[in-house]
Amino acid sequence: MAKETFLRKLVTLLERLGASQAEALQRAAERMAGCIADGGLVHLFGSGHSVIPVMDAFPRYGSYVGLNPLTDPRLMWWNVLGPGGVRELLWLEREEGYVANFLSAQPIAEGDVLVVFSHGGRNAAPVEAAMFGRGRGASVIAVTSLANLSRPPEHSSGLRLPDHADIVIDTGVPIEDAIVELEGWSAPVSGVSTIVACAVVGELVARTAAELLARGISMPTFVSPTVPGVSVESNEAVFEAQARRLAQAAGRSA
Repeated sequence: MAKETFLRKLVTLLERLGASQAEALQRAAERMAGCIADGGLVHLFGSGHSVIPVMDAFPRYGSYVGLNPLTDPRLMWWNVLGPGGVRELLWLEREEGYVANFLSAQPIAEGDVLVVFSHGGRNAAPVEAAMFGRGRGASVIAVTSLANLSRPPEHSSGLRLPDHADIVIDTGVPIEDAIVELEGWSAPVSGVSTIVACAVVGELVARTAAELLARGISMPTFVSPTVPGVSVESNEAVFEAQARRLAQAAGRSA
């Protein structure tokens, strides 16, 4: 067994994240709250495993209207091999010029916020998503590992995700992603970047809500039907409020 278990190493990473990124997290939350308060949208984008924190942001029990996940089925996988498999995904997220085709149909407008998740921050998908967001006048928040700055850029521009971000949240995850080493095993095991990114989402959702509340604003929020007095139908009001905000956003981004 490893001298340090995965859970112990994860806790260490999260403690470092909370201490070292407190200022960046707060700045991001303030930017997100200001956007939502002004009627805008906080968009979230990722590809591959980095789509998981996007999906964990909204709709999620405890999340609220104003968060807008941008999920492209072609940048996710539902199969390991074959159609919809990982090989296709790995190729497409590195293909320059693709992401703009997807994002051009999304209601990203001036004054919005775009949160881009990418462990490495070097693939075309996150780099060009950030470029697209800035081109639309949105603030860009990058959630990435700055350890990867030691690696050469992959995009033809010579730039990485942090180069296009207004605020950078460093996950502190090592380049290898996997963090448990076992004697006699050929490589580290147990990837951690996705879990840490999801923790960042939870922190941003909480901090942004606190900032909104300080402005006297409370957004329609998903509540688990397991809560007494709440049913599955109770959340219909949240979907309806989100639909109204998306309709308004479509007009702003046209």
